[in-house]
Amino acid sequence: MALKESETLELKKSTSELKEAVVSIAAILNKHGKGEVYFGVKNDGAVVGQQVTEKSIRDVSQTISEAFEPKIYPRIGRVKIDGRDCILVSFEAENPPYFAFGRAYMRVGDEDRRLAVSELEKLILEKNKEKTRWDGQVADCLLDDINAKAVREFVSKANAAGRIDFRFQSAEATLKKLGLIKNKRLLRAAQALFSSKNPLKVQAALFAGIEKMTFLDIQQFEGQNLFELMKSSEEYIKKHMMWRVKFGKLEREEIPEIPLDALREALVNSVCHRDYYAPESNKIAIFKDRIEIYNPGRFPAGLVPKDFITKPEQSVLRNPLIADGLYRTKDIEKWGSGLKRICDACKDNKVKVEFQDLKTGFQVVFYRNIGESLSGRDGARKGPDKGQKLSRYYPDTIQKILKAVSGNPRITIAQLSKATGLSKIGVKYNLRKLKKEGVLKRVGPDRGGYWEVKK
Repeated sequence: MALKESETLELKKSTSELKEAVVSIAAILNKHGKGEVYFGVKNDGAVVGQQVTEKSIRDVSQTISEAFEPKIYPRIGRVKIDGRDCILVSFEAENPPYFAFGRAYMRVGDEDRRLAVSELEKLILEKNKEKTRWDGQVADCLLDDINAKAVREFVSKANAAGRIDFRFQSAEATLKKLGLIKNKRLLRAAQALFSSKNPLKVQAALFAGIEKMTFLDIQQFEGQNLFELMKSSEEYIKKHMMWRVKFGKLEREEIPEIPLDALREALVNSVCHRDYYAPESNKIAIFKDRIEIYNPGRFPAGLVPKDFITKPEQSVLRNPLIADGLYRTKDIEKWGSGLKRICDACKDNKVKVEFQDLKTGFQVVFYRNIGESLSGRDGARKGPDKGQKLSRYYPDTIQKILKAVSGNPRITIAQLSKATGLSKIGVKYNLRKLKKEGVLKRVGPDRGGYWEVKK
């Protein structure tokens, strides 16, 4: 019988190494929940034997009992290996963390390493994760706060996706079937998915350059359920990013600079996997060279984004009830596939994407191909031919500015701000840009003058 030390097996020459063996038991339990220790076998696997008496077995049992917190009850007995007597200690328990002589350890390979305070906290949180999950806690709202229309639309969408086999009867009946009511109380997942009394906020901002120095527009979306927040966030990005046109034989196709499937996947991941205990908001930041989608939820420990792109890793769900709701409506297509779907969509559209595991959360960064958007890649021309509309080459906000100016050449900055939804700073920035490009011309003084569209 050949024995070799591993993460679940420890070998000791004799019970003179009993204290070290107890530490190994704690380390193995904290890592794997079960394991074995042999006395009478050297750590290289050589069997030397161990005197086995009632006293030696009792000493092992008593030392483990006195040293451990919480208590464990291992199986201790005599075994013969290569004709020599040895002691085998088999142990199994499911209540980590375990402490030996007042300290916690973790098995790494065949070594026992003392746990740092941060590692111990993580172990305790992992142990109690089912009790501490935010979306499984009782909500601070009532059934009357649930938007019945939103629940009806949810059921209809889930029916169409084939992921719910019942029809809508009432909001209460639906939430019960989804497991979102516990002891006649709403759970936070129901509040997040279907109530406007939702703690989640999304901050969205448009910046003039590549740094957070000068913003042209800033908004905060709140008082909406998750489905509404995702829609508001998507519309904000679509409004401020570039679009190009691909011409077919009979129709024209508007193509966004960032693939919408990738954007939607990033947005749904940001609300699904965020840390709802964190007070910070989700954020959308649109810069001249990139679009960032951030949420305050660190990436799962021990994993990196590449694991979910190149390997068949299983999804680690921080908010499983919320994730289940988004899965049923097909907003989440398949567990653990989100990052790969983003990566594939961006690769197909020649868009660079980056996944950043920050100290405060997780961020998806889409890098913008502004030059290609303006040059008309995939069929659109580098400049407008005679008779072609300028709207083909500019984002929605500038189209609104040009439309408003054309309809009222004497329109004011305040009126343009109201018409476009931009801040006054944002309006002024875009007017300067259009003047510089020769698209707009100011005739006369700032007061009393008017705008002229040149192209």
